This record gives sequence, structure tokens and C-alpha cells, in this order.
Amino acid sequence: MKATSLLEAQHRTVEALFEKLESRRGNMSSTLDELANNLVAHMAIEQDILYPAIREVDEKLVNESYEEHALAEVALRRLLATHPDEPVFEARLTALKELIEHHVTEEEEELFPQVEEALDAAVLARLAKAMKPRFDEVYETGFARLTPDDISKTTADVARGALERRDARKDKPAVL
Repeated sequence: MKATSLLEAQHRTVEALFEKLESRRGNMSSTLDELANNLVAHMAIEQDILYPAIREVDEKLVNESYEEHALAEVALRRLLATHPDEPVFEARLTALKELIEHHVTEEEEELFPQVEEALDAAVLARLAKAMKPRFDEVYETGFARLTPDDISKTTADVARGALERRDARKDKPAVL
């Protein structure tokens, strides 16, 4: 399986969870937890594995993706802090869904086609192979335990900072 196909399948899972929440079917609390854990795990594998590997394909779109992840994380926090019976719950659910839909559309219609053109099938398969266990690990750890307590810092900020520090070390001359 290629990385883009894996991510697209995860997009469909998240879309189904939004539909379930909007219809108010099942246990809302467990569905919200499932949505949060799916989103944080999905964002983690993009931020930690995919984006560093592909940023030269379209650096502007990758940077925008990090920012969309940060906004989605904040919107998700706000949604999780809202009881489903509160009048604002539906508005927060809609806002998060629209953020995610925009992000998914950009990835699937703009970024992924560029990635599939720039990277060969073997590289895309290796990326997917690395993403699967990382997704499972992050999903099991959960949104609440992985996201920074300070709302001014998101997992996207942390991931991008780590990438920038790694890049800065590469530019330093070797010490003799």
C-alpha cells in the first residue's frame, strides 16, 4: 500500500465519524474520543513522517498543512470541552468538520498527486510501512495524553520545530 492510499483511507474513517456525530447515533462520548484519537494519530504520521519526506515537493502546501493541523487541534480541543447537549456543540462540530474537509480536499486534490508524481512506488510503500505502526502507537496513547497542555503550542508546532532543529544541525559544519 502506498502512503497516500493509507492516508486517504484514514480520511474516510474520519468522515464516517463526523457523520455519526452529526446524526447523534451511538455513544457521543466514545465517538468523540474515537474522532480525537484518529485525528491526532493521523496528524502525527503526516507531521512526523510524510511532511518531512515530501516538503520539497511543495513546501508552501506542506507549511500550510502544518498550520491547518494546528487549527484543527485547537478546534478539536474546544469541541471535546463541550457537552453534546450544549447549544454551541453543533457549531463547534461543524467548524472542525469544515477545517478537516478543506484540509483533506487540498491533500487529495493538490498535494497527493504531486507526491505520487515525485516519489516512486517503493518510496511511497516504505512511507506507508513506517506510518502504520506509528498511527497505532499514537492512537493507543490518545489525544489527551499527546497534545500539549498549553493551547498556544500544538503538536504541529512541536513537529515543525523538531524538523527545523534537525535541518539546522545538518547545516552546521562538522567539528574536526
